[in-house]
Formats: sequence, structure tokens, C-alpha cells
Amino acid sequence: MAISKERKNEIMNQFARHEGDTGSPEVQIAVLTEEINTLNAHIREHKKDHHSYRGLMKKIGHRRNLLAYLRNKDVIRYRDLIQALGLRR
Repeated sequence: MAISKERKNEIMNQFARHEGDTGSPEVQIAVLTEEINTLNAHIREHKKDHHSYRGLMKKIGHRRNLLAYLRNKDVIRYRDLIQALGLRR
């Protein structure tokens, strides 16, 4: 269910704003999106796994809060990120 360290590093490098950036909202949102997609696939297969479902809901809430923060801070960065991740179609 968890994403591999290599995949996480790829995402960090793709969305980093500068060298060594691991904490910017863009990186956090991108990593959370990958984890959400992985958990979503798991939940589709294991419908009665309520513990993982709760974890999925917590990650979705965390991503929602980070997206709201980024939208309020810098709308252009928010729109670029939404476009890159394919959210809000």
C-alpha cells in the first residue's frame, strides 16, 4: 500500500521548487496524491478494510487543507499544481 522510496524521491524531484526541497506544499500535495491513488486501488479490492479507509480519509483531508493553504497563498502555483496532478477536472 505504501509507495516506494524511489517513487517518492521521483515525485519530490519533479515537484521541488529548489534543490533539496521536501517540504513545500507542492511536494507534500504530490506525495499525498500518489499515496491516495495507491490506497484507492487497495480499497477497491478490499472493500471491508475499514482501517485503511480511515487512513485514506485522513490523507484526503490533509491534502484538502494543503490545497486550501496554497490557493490562499499563491493562486498561480495552485492552478499549475492542479493541472500537473490532474485534479479538479
